Amino acid sequence: MKVQDLDELLGAPARLAIVATVADGDRWTFTALRGETGLADGNLHVQTRKLTAVGYLVREREQQGNRTVTCFELTEKGRQAFQNHIRRLSRALGGDGRFGRGDFSEKGRRQDKSQVW
Repeated sequence: MKVQDLDELLGAPARLAIVATVADGDRWTFTALRGETGLADGNLHVQTRKLTAVGYLVREREQQGNRTVTCFELTEKGRQAFQNHIRRLSRALGGDGRFGRGDFSEKGRRQDKSQVW
């Protein structure tokens, strides 16, 4: 697998956690998304802005009583990017969620057949 095969935006753990969370198809409020991902307010704000800017998320503000609440949903573009990212990672793991074709040890390191190290 080459670096350019992966989606740079989804390579960041915070953004991947956000997209994986909203991939359930529900609308997520900022507060609920913060609770689910464990991200601090500032980090969640920055990361959702990046995902919104590229069209992976849609952000809407709605009135709930006397408060304005920010909600997020995954766009079709975001869903496709997430599915492609997962597909590429799965292929790198041998397609079935396991490492390669038995050439990795239990610690995830490629076994060196030369036995040099």
